[in-house]
Amino acid sequence: MKEKNSSSAVVSETNSTTSQSSTEEAVQRHWQGVVKRRSFLKGLGIAGATLSAGALVGTEGNAQTTRSASKLSQGDAALLRFAAAAEIIEADLWQQYNELGGVQGGNPAYIAALSNLDGDMPQYISDNTDDELSHAAFLNAYLISKGEEPVDLLPFRNLPSSKATGAKDVKRLTNLLKLNVDLSWYTRYRSTQNPDFGVKFKGPFTIENQPAIPLNDNDTPPDQTQPVPPATKQEARMQAIANTAGFHFATIEQGGTSLYPQLAQRVTNLEVLRILLSIGGTEIMHFQTWSDKAGNAPPVSATDPVTGVSVTFPDLNSPPLGGEDFQTNLIMPEPTIFLNKKFPACSIIRPTKTMGAAKAALDALTADGLFIGQSKEFFRFMHTLAFEADLARREDF
Repeated sequence: MKEKNSSSAVVSETNSTTSQSSTEEAVQRHWQGVVKRRSFLKGLGIAGATLSAGALVGTEGNAQTTRSASKLSQGDAALLRFAAAAEIIEADLWQQYNELGGVQGGNPAYIAALSNLDGDMPQYISDNTDDELSHAAFLNAYLISKGEEPVDLLPFRNLPSSKATGAKDVKRLTNLLKLNVDLSWYTRYRSTQNPDFGVKFKGPFTIENQPAIPLNDNDTPPDQTQPVPPATKQEARMQAIANTAGFHFATIEQGGTSLYPQLAQRVTNLEVLRILLSIGGTEIMHFQTWSDKAGNAPPVSATDPVTGVSVTFPDLNSPPLGGEDFQTNLIMPEPTIFLNKKFPACSIIRPTKTMGAAKAALDALTADGLFIGQSKEFFRFMHTLAFEADLARREDF
C-alpha cells in the first residue's frame, strides 16, 4: 500500500528522544504522599475476593500448594494488579454483552441486529467473555501464589443493569448505557503516522452518549425483526445499538492490545513478562476480529426517543469517506514510524510508549463513559492501582 498522510490525523510532532527524567522525578516525589496499599485497602474494607468471595476461597486454597518461595518485585506485583483490575472490568462489560447477545443470549432482536454485522457475532462475544474471565482469574491466582494481594472490585459493583429482556438483574462495575466510543483506532491503524510521536487521531464519525445494549423492551422490543435496512424507528434504534456495540468491542480490545506491551517494558521477572506477553497476544487477536466486524455495520441513523440524542453510522466505503483512510477491509496495521524516524516504516501495534500507560488506559475507559455513576472510592482505588503500575521500573540484577 502506498505511503500516505491520513487526513484524519492531526499532527503535533514532539521530540521522541526527550528525556523522561524530570517527569519520573516528579512522579517519585508525588509517590511520597501516596497512601500505602495495605492500609488503603483495609480502610475500604477490601482485602478479599477475586470475582466473588467464594471464588477467592477456592483459588487461594489451591494456590497454597503451589506458592513460590520467590517474591515478586513491588513493581511487577503492581503491574499484575493493574492488569487484573483491567481484566475484571473487561469481564464485567463482556458479561453484559454476552447475556443479551451471546450464544445463549436472551434478547433475540439484539442478536439479530448484531448478526447483521456478522453471523458469528454471538459466538465471538461468548468466546471473548470467556477469555476475559480466564485472564482475571489467572492473574489473581498468580498474585496469590506469590504471596501478593489479589484485586477485588466486588465492593464497587453498584451500577444498574439493563432492563431489557435477557439482562440479569445484578449490580455492575461498568455502564454500557451512555457510551462515548473512541474511534481513533480506526484511522490510526490506517495511517502511516504513529501516536508515539505526538500524532493525534480522530475517528471517521462520532458515537456519543449512546447505549451499546438495549435499555428496555419499550425502546427496542426483543421479538422484533431486524431487516437491513430497518423498516421502523425501533428497528433502526436496535441496529444503531448493535452497531455501537460492534465498534465498542474493537475500542475496548485495541486498548488491551497496546496496554500489555506497554506494561511489559517495565517488568523485571521473566515469568511476569511471559504472562503479560501471552495475555496481550489474545487481546491482539480480539482486536483484529472486532476491527473487521465493525466495518460491516449497516448504515443507519437513529434517535433516542427520550433524550433526543441521535447517531448516524455512515457507509465507510462511499464518499465523502472511502479510500485508504476509511476502506473497511483494510484491517492490517499500515507500516508506520517506529522508535526513530531514521528507520524504515514498520507495521506495528501502536501506541507502545510506556510512560504513564496505566493512567492513560484508565483515563480512556473513563472517557468512554464506562464508569458513569461509579463512586469516588472506586476512582480512588483505580487511580492508586494505575499510579503504582506506572511507578514500576525494570530492576537490574
